[in-house]
Parts: sequence; structure tokens; C-alpha cells
Amino acid sequence: MQYSHTQPGTLIKVIMSVSVVFCFVIVAVNGFASAIAFSLYGLIALLVCLTWLFGSLTVEVEGEELRHYFGPGFWKKTYLLEEIESIKQVRNSWIFGWGIRITPHGWLYNVSGLDAVQIQLRSGRKFRIGTDDPQGIKDAISPNNS
Repeated sequence: MQYSHTQPGTLIKVIMSVSVVFCFVIVAVNGFASAIAFSLYGLIALLVCLTWLFGSLTVEVEGEELRHYFGPGFWKKTYLLEEIESIKQVRNSWIFGWGIRITPHGWLYNVSGLDAVQIQLRSGRKFRIGTDDPQGIKDAISPNNS
């Protein structure tokens, strides 16, 4: 089965955009050529870059592989479907946050929300992929997983 789904990180984008606007307001109040302004230009560039890198999470199942990555292909992970022992739908605690995190359940890759799939590999390693379509991912992987 072929599967591809991209979840937008809407709240992350809103928070980062508000932060950028706030930085520009501070720059405008202090002068566009002030020392504070030049410091904030660097912060603005960092915020824009992080938003681009972590603004979405794509999960793909194609051929014999599961892939997931942030934004334009940042932090891409690939697993052979035959390595997957089990997959289950889970709900993350809000304290796990977003981004790439280590949790008591293994690594978490998440861009928005609390829903996820937990994947256990035959090696015993576990990880979670945050998604707003956990059933779609399960359906795409499970037929290849006896």
C-alpha cells in the first residue's frame, strides 16, 4: 500500500509568526540600526529557519519502507516494514511537547497535537510518530506486518 500524509504544525507556525512580529515591533521602537535591532535580526532569522524546518511532519509508506520527516525533508528517518513488530495508536501526554524528544516510550517525533502511533521494531526499539491520522498509518503498515 502507498500512503503519504503531511500534518501541518499550525500552532507552531502561529507562535513563531507572533514571535517574529514581536521582534519587529521591538526593532521599530528601538530603531532599525540599533544594537538591539541587529541582535533581533539574528533571532528573527533563526525563528524563520526553525519554522521552515519544523513546520510540518510527513509520514510515507511506500514499497517496503516507512519514512517520516519534518518540513522539507529535515531529520528523515527510514525503516523497513519487515523490521516493524507492532504498531498501535497512542495518545501522548502534553508534557512531551513537540519536535524531537526522548520520552519514557522512546523517541517522539511530533509537530502538533497529542495523537500518535507507537512503533516497536523487532530489535525491541520503540518510537512514536505524532499524527492527526493514526488509523491511516496503522492501515498502511499493518497489512505488511503479519
